[in-house]
Amino acid sequence: MKIKNAELSKAKTALVHDWLTGMRGGERVLESIYELFPAPVYTLIQTKNFKSKIIDIKNVATSSLQRIPFIGRFYRKLPALFPKAIEEFDLSSYDLVLSTSHAVAKGVLTNSNQLHICYMHTPIRYAWDLTFQYLREAGLDKGVFSHYARNVLHKIRLWDVISASRVDHFVTNSHYVARRIKKIYGRESTVIYPPVDVDYFDLYEKKEDFYLAASQMVPYKKMDLIVKAFLSLPDKKLVVIGKGPQFNRVKKIAGKAKNIEILGYQPDSVLKTCLQRAKAFIFAAEEDFGILPVEAQACGTPVIAYGKGGALETVVDNETGIFFGRQEEGSLIEAIRRFEEKQKQFDCKKIRGHAENFSKDIFQKKYRKFVEDKYSEFVKKNKRIV
Repeated sequence: MKIKNAELSKAKTALVHDWLTGMRGGERVLESIYELFPAPVYTLIQTKNFKSKIIDIKNVATSSLQRIPFIGRFYRKLPALFPKAIEEFDLSSYDLVLSTSHAVAKGVLTNSNQLHICYMHTPIRYAWDLTFQYLREAGLDKGVFSHYARNVLHKIRLWDVISASRVDHFVTNSHYVARRIKKIYGRESTVIYPPVDVDYFDLYEKKEDFYLAASQMVPYKKMDLIVKAFLSLPDKKLVVIGKGPQFNRVKKIAGKAKNIEILGYQPDSVLKTCLQRAKAFIFAAEEDFGILPVEAQACGTPVIAYGKGGALETVVDNETGIFFGRQEEGSLIEAIRRFEEKQKQFDCKKIRGHAENFSKDIFQKKYRKFVEDKYSEFVKKNKRIV
């Protein structure tokens, strides 16, 4: 997908990303942008777990954090070092800076002769809306170390607000996050939904008699809630895919229940097969966007989702899925029973058609046009010859 804008095609461009330690939703967004703008990528650290067929590893520059031995194992415990590290990069020779950020990438230093567009997945969640949950889970809600941690988070919040002024235009993944950006930074943002590989997750209409839950096993994903609900539904089968800090807890809750199968981590091919064949996909998290529910719908599979966050923008109630109102077992159980009453009215092809609105092609067309328009305005306003 070539850039047709003459001014933009001549612009020297840099990409900035928080860290490259795996292939998750944020990295998929970066890959899609890289295809449009195959430019140098600046990031805090890169580990061997990052494997991309699109991004040229030789085109990646890392910060001084990369030199810390075994940094990939514990970098998340060093948030106090992130702001200074992202400011190390000298991008002064670039005309256009495109960042993708859920932590500190948006805080890269730029000047008035540069246009900085940030695709903001979310403001730093552990410093804002998840602060108290973060402290509890880290065992830092009380004691001497709690005082230190709270001081670090306070400084990060100050830096986060200040560094938002370095961004000329914000793009974000949902209206849900756009409201968060407005509240924290006082800035408007344009919503462009992230790319979902709907071509890979193709339609499959022969559903089988089981429900699927798949996610990283971390507290806010509420995988334990889903398993507990199915303990009360012994006649309904649940398949669980995922690994993470809470895996053993979830497995222990499931115990020897014959209707619950815990598969742990599975490759994309197995996940795809399960998404295609499940009678419904269950999603209990409050997510900023949530790619898995869209991947399920791409397979023609309806979604039973917690009715808050990004799911409200990706699932159509009673057409492509059903919502439950509280992150409680009873609320989910009631939604499952409603789904079974209405199961025959869900049309796999219509569900698939809805998912196609979130394709990679649509994302790239909208993002490219946004960058082209903003760069043309920038050049015109500054009367620069590029």
